[in-house]
Order: sequence, then structure tokens, then C-alpha cells
Amino acid sequence: VQLQASGGGLVQVGGSLRLSCAASGGTFSRVSMGWFRQAPGKDREFVAAIWRTGSSTYYSDSVKGRFAVSRDNAKNTMYLQMNSLKPEDTAVYYCAVDARGSMILSSIRREGSYSAWGQGTQVTVSS
Repeated sequence: VQLQASGGGLVQVGGSLRLSCAASGGTFSRVSMGWFRQAPGKDREFVAAIWRTGSSTYYSDSVKGRFAVSRDNAKNTMYLQMNSLKPEDTAVYYCAVDARGSMILSSIRREGSYSAWGQGTQVTVSS
């Protein structure tokens, strides 16, 4: 299983970016996928996730209402649309997948629930 995150960059406060996470090496239409981020000097934290059925999405309180996670199963790709960006959104963003398909819903926000990770893409929001 390989994940390739892309779409990061430098954006001004209030701007938008769309991150992509392309998956390969398996079938991902029936597994849960998520986004995490790590700011300098901080622990990696949950951002958003989409449940294996694609019918439910979950967000951290800090991004709810501004970010939207989606997936295109035909392309084996997950997206994170980020709007109204703030300086505190600056971080390396990682995508992850529950490749084994064994995640329980209550653990969707936990790093340990994901078995494969992408390399990360840098998002910098300038004020």
C-alpha cells in the first residue's frame, strides 16, 4: 500500500487549498481514510476522516465548517478541501488509510487505527 499526498503550498490567510491523496497497491473503496497534521513542535493531530462507506465524514473542532474531506473511489483518491485558512493551519499534512479494513468507528480519530501513511505535504498560511 502506498499513499502519495500532494497539493500543499503557501497561501495567504483566508485562502484555500485542496490536498489530494492518491492510493495504490490495493482496493480502497471499502476502507476508511483520514487526514492528520503536525505543526512544528507539536504532536500530530487528527484533522478529518471519511468512513469506509463514504457516507460519513468526521472533523476536528478546529477545522469543522472550513475543511471538507471527500473521496473518488474510481481514482483511489481522497481529497481535503481547505477554505478560510488560518495561520494555525500551518503544518505538514499526512493522509492515512485503514488498509486492513478493521477500524471501528469510535477509533476513527486515532492514529493507531490507520495502517498506512503518506509522506506528508507542507501547508503554510501566511498572515
